[in-house]
Amino acid sequence: MTTDIVEINNFIVLIEQSNAQKDIVQRCAIDGDAVGFAFYSSGNVELEIKHQNQIKIVKNTTGTAISFFGNDKVEFAHKIGPDKPLQSISVFSKLKHLSTLPMDEQEIFSEFLPELINPKEDFVEGPSFYMTPDMQKAVYKIMSTPYKGITRQMFLKSQVNELLSHFFAFLGTDKNERLTNDDKSKLFLAKEIMEQNICSPPSLSELSKLIGLNNNKLKKNFKELFGVPVFKFLQEERLNKAYEMLSTSSEGVQDVAWHVGYDSLSSFSNAFQSKFGVRPNEIKQQFLSNKS
Repeated sequence: MTTDIVEINNFIVLIEQSNAQKDIVQRCAIDGDAVGFAFYSSGNVELEIKHQNQIKIVKNTTGTAISFFGNDKVEFAHKIGPDKPLQSISVFSKLKHLSTLPMDEQEIFSEFLPELINPKEDFVEGPSFYMTPDMQKAVYKIMSTPYKGITRQMFLKSQVNELLSHFFAFLGTDKNERLTNDDKSKLFLAKEIMEQNICSPPSLSELSKLIGLNNNKLKKNFKELFGVPVFKFLQEERLNKAYEMLSTSSEGVQDVAWHVGYDSLSSFSNAFQSKFGVRPNEIKQQFLSNKS
């Protein structure tokens, strides 16, 4: 389990990832009165919240955004399994620090999160929902940025502000969405199945049966929720995985192409260059040069 803690203005940002080999429980507490947001890009973990001798369990966290008020009497615990690694971004601000924000930003918090700004208990739940495609993209960019040092701080500041902007923008829209939470849960399951089987994914019909949605709803609603068609998403995941392998492992270009499901090396190389602007052998050569 790795936790990257970044301070951005008056916000504390926790970027958490797990690659555990066995079940683990990650606990944390809040230092004083704070408003918090959590965005789960992956990891169908179980979130346990303890306060005033009460226990609340939140399951099926993948793809969700949640908000809450909590103080030092509240304890949070993530129960994480090795088969579903956690990727999450949590953003906290002390309640007293919100008054130092620009007036228009204070008004946004007061308008959309009044129950959190004026809490009646040690723990108060705010709005929670499945992330929009814009939120998902912002989270992905935060989790995958290669930037270091001050450049990384500047990038994270912009992306966290973007993420919160999308959160509040969603709260200001019409809540009568066509997609039900049940359908969204099934679509996130489809996404997870694709991510775990990028080399030999199920067919569209097989995927439909696995998640309990018909082909047409799967195709149409997947694009609506994630911004891309099912197999465009699969291609993006394959190329992202290939880039990671080429830049961090000793695997050759051909082996990487096979590993992510490409039979043709030329097709792999062309798709890779189209996405990243460089050939895969250039990334491999760069890795070998840095290693030597």
